[in-house]
Amino acid sequence: MTKLDERLQMLKDLTDANGVSGNEREVRDVMKRYIEPFADEVTTDNLGSLVAKKTGKADGPKIMIAGHLDEIGFMVTSIDEKGFLRFQTVGGWWEQVMLAQRVTIMTRNGNVPGVIGSKPPHILPAEARKKSVDKKEMFIDIGASSKEEAMEFGVRPGDSVVPVCDFTVMKNEKYLMAKAWDNRIGCAIAIDVLRELQGVEHPNTVYGVGTVQEEVGLRGARTSANLIKPDIGFAVDVGIAGDTPGVTEKEALAKMGKGPQIVLYDASMVSHKGLRDFVTDIADANDIPYQFDAMAGGGTDSGAIHLTANGVPNLAITVPTRYIHSHAGILHRDDYENAVKLIVEVIKKLDKETVDTITFD
Repeated sequence: MTKLDERLQMLKDLTDANGVSGNEREVRDVMKRYIEPFADEVTTDNLGSLVAKKTGKADGPKIMIAGHLDEIGFMVTSIDEKGFLRFQTVGGWWEQVMLAQRVTIMTRNGNVPGVIGSKPPHILPAEARKKSVDKKEMFIDIGASSKEEAMEFGVRPGDSVVPVCDFTVMKNEKYLMAKAWDNRIGCAIAIDVLRELQGVEHPNTVYGVGTVQEEVGLRGARTSANLIKPDIGFAVDVGIAGDTPGVTEKEALAKMGKGPQIVLYDASMVSHKGLRDFVTDIADANDIPYQFDAMAGGGTDSGAIHLTANGVPNLAITVPTRYIHSHAGILHRDDYENAVKLIVEVIKKLDKETVDTITFD
């Protein structure tokens, strides 16, 4: 790989880091390293969510920008006598994208490589070849000959298991492939928003947040929002790109490279209309491309943030991404950079009077 520019190196460090829900320390350390130079202070809540504060106007509104640290993965539940690992999923998985994929087991003694085992097609009856394997029947092979050897490697029940996919700049260098875009891209956006606000006057206090345990119930968003008590909230996450074969516009409208998505609603929240209109007006005034999105299923940290205290006007801004909730996703660099640009322009305008108008719109 050729030498990466500063932002691509940050994306590589974030996505190559391992951090399944409930075990986000490695990712949090990377995010802290990148965001700390642009923050007045960096703290964590008691679940481990990172909170970076940058004060523009001390008595101005509090603006929360949340990306989640965790990625989907697995957890070791037991080791059989032959040294194979049984596991459960952590976050939402579809069996067809799991089988025969490489994984890393995060142990106290360091990382152990493995693969989700599969039967060769040669020994499967014709009917079995047409069906996906139930995840309850799957196992992880770590190259151990016995339970004792697996434990000598450092593997224990409860260890986190993460997908393997190195950060890759594709032949068209706007296309970036990695594991864990869901949601290291949100963490990158939060970092870059604080970066772009250096030396810029803004009439508020901005909190760039890396939340924990989003994939298992928006948990870190709930605790970090309770710590901050924001006046306005933004969840930054991945969205579904509907530009691949087999996906219809009825299922997913957004296309990579056409701008970040403004989420109208999902299973966790109906977006705040006043805030949504304010953001799209800013985008229009600054010629920043965007797309609308709506998802009947799924949700983002906005679903927890907007229920904090007596309610927080909230909006999810997402980056269209192919193949989410699998080992490898692809997104477009322009969408990421336009999401940063849009949020920065919005923050510049969010003074107390504007926030009051949005809140009671």
